[in-house]
Amino acid sequence: MSDTSSSLPFSASCALRWPRRRAALRLLVATVGAAALPLSAQVRPALLTAINRTASLRALAQRQAKLYAQHFLSVQSPKAQELQAYTRQQIQAVFADVLPHPWPAEVVQALEQARSQCTQLDALLVRVPTKELVAQVSAQADKALEAAQQATLALEKQAPAPTARLVSLAGRLRWLSQRLAKNYYLLATGMDAKLLREQMAQDAVEFRQTLESLQKAPVATPAIRSQLELAQGQWVFFDAALQRPVDGRGLDAMSTASERMLEVMQQLAGAYEAALKEILG
Repeated sequence: MSDTSSSLPFSASCALRWPRRRAALRLLVATVGAAALPLSAQVRPALLTAINRTASLRALAQRQAKLYAQHFLSVQSPKAQELQAYTRQQIQAVFADVLPHPWPAEVVQALEQARSQCTQLDALLVRVPTKELVAQVSAQADKALEAAQQATLALEKQAPAPTARLVSLAGRLRWLSQRLAKNYYLLATGMDAKLLREQMAQDAVEFRQTLESLQKAPVATPAIRSQLELAQGQWVFFDAALQRPVDGRGLDAMSTASERMLEVMQQLAGAYEAALKEILG
């Protein structure tokens, strides 16, 4: 690059207005992504949407396990069942929208594996919950999460630049919040508290680190900055809910806090998708 282009501030400086930052980021994409797969202007936005939607499966699987545990514990059970049915529709819609695209064989294989794991999860969810089934659903939701992660990574490899990974990174906050909430409910079922609390502590650290990474990322539109501030504030409330005793009031509070957190994280991932479509388009 020339001296002028190499001096462009890609380190999240607040001194540049968004139009100038966008131009700088486009130059970065053109340079870093030069060796990536040749994607048309029409395919690039579709790919970013596919990454975001496939990444959302990670959170949706964990949400299903969370809601199933809620139903077992009689925590806002009618609402939990309603949300569970809606989440099932969301998962089915992801595969219906993403799979028909002419992806490379490795992407199709990863997506099919994710669909298989989600289908197996769905088969468990129709059964009347017991403590044993709650444990099985949780384990299967983790398998679905991992399969969705592999499908997301396969799609990311098709992206024209590494910046597209920010969509998936923002989406990580969705599934971390839902797994934290799921494990909070599993504590109430009497499962291994030591293991659950260890994972919750690790997930909380990862959540904070991911949020910090996004705050330092070079892509920062006004919408993204607004959503990051909202996410930071919502995390305070969510973390407070995680620290509450696992009793009736705590379980109710977690239901509200986790759903609100998911909504905010979904909006954040959407803001990154929109910004990157503009940059890469």
